[in-house]
Amino acid sequence: MTSVSTAAARKPVRWGRLALHLGCLAALLVMLYPLAWLLATSLKPADEVIASLDLLPGHLEWSNYETAFEGVNDVSIWRLLSNSLLIAGGAVLGNVISCSLAAYAFARLRFRFRGPMFAFMIATIMLPHHAILIPQYIIFNKLGMVNTYWPLILPKFLATEAFFVFLIVQFMRGLPRELEEAARIDGCGPFRSFFQIVLPLTRPALITTAIFTFIWTWNDFFSQLIYLFDPDKFTLTLALRSFVDASSQSAFGPMFAMSVIALLPIVLFFLAFQRFLVEGMASSGLKG
Repeated sequence: MTSVSTAAARKPVRWGRLALHLGCLAALLVMLYPLAWLLATSLKPADEVIASLDLLPGHLEWSNYETAFEGVNDVSIWRLLSNSLLIAGGAVLGNVISCSLAAYAFARLRFRFRGPMFAFMIATIMLPHHAILIPQYIIFNKLGMVNTYWPLILPKFLATEAFFVFLIVQFMRGLPRELEEAARIDGCGPFRSFFQIVLPLTRPALITTAIFTFIWTWNDFFSQLIYLFDPDKFTLTLALRSFVDASSQSAFGPMFAMSVIALLPIVLFFLAFQRFLVEGMASSGLKG
């Protein structure tokens, strides 16, 4: 009698799990469909890109990738790729260094007006980027930095990303202070405690900062469009737009092929550090 009731109780649980798995699978297919469409469209001939709604191409047009690898405006795709990596790498390095230093000051050091300054920093998260775009452009224009990579990299070394500062502050507040107190007794100053004790323990939050910075900078189109004029300095993001304007007719197939190529570094970067991303978000930004 007991075994029959136990089996009856387990049956709804199994059906519930099956429904949950099917729902997750359906959601996964919905989210992956745009990626599958992008891959399929990059292999379609020009007349099928708009005229046909079929997911699979009727004829594989590998010449789309050949045209994409030739680049745009006499600039090879390898030059465009190196420009994107330079800007994204510089932004990652700047955010990791500056935001970690600012976060350590807010989380561990005691100084006057720390609370109001931290509140003011948090308030800048709600400030639209377009509100500071013109003053920032005027500053960089006066400094002669327009049409260079400095406007896209230099602000990252000044801890201007308040979101990442807040993220790292939340993580550092969860670290035990006894470690720094013991180091202070042994003669460690604030900088040595930061670099030898706090910074290694903050690795998940730093990797989270690096991942989001890389993705946001790599996909940034508007800022790069404002500051970069020379085609030799273009990134893959800018090249995608200019690829359409390079001829009188829009070459959608090669444009989608270049989109696939531009997507690969982001996917590889995310897959390499996704474990640290989940750990960093769970240990920092979600805590009170």
